[in-house]
Amino acid sequence: QVQLVESGGGLVQAGGSLRLSCTASGLTFSNAAMGWFRQAPGTEREFVVSIYWSGGRLVSADSADSVKGRFTMSRDNAKNTVYLQMNSLKPEDTAVYYCAAGAFIREARAYEYWGQGTQVTVSS
Repeated sequence: QVQLVESGGGLVQAGGSLRLSCTASGLTFSNAAMGWFRQAPGTEREFVVSIYWSGGRLVSADSADSVKGRFTMSRDNAKNTVYLQMNSLKPEDTAVYYCAAGAFIREARAYEYWGQGTQVTVSS
């Protein structure tokens, strides 16, 4: 059974940084496609970044235009954990952030596994 557990959300001022973590269990980490999505109140779940690796090597990475140059996804194999480093945060980045696994594309419905979400609030 695959489980994803996020952590690292919180309150930060505009221009600040946060790093979210997502620890996976029950997943073959060396061959995995994972992503981060976010959802603000009253909106649909929105793609943020995704990363795909096979045989332990990065195959491809993708990020939404709204976060390019500010957000970076990385991983630590030893800890079965992926990270979302968020820099230069803006109030419009405020949302619940979700870790997902099982796909690489930008469509949320393609992902099979989801974490519980972690709240990120950016004050102006």
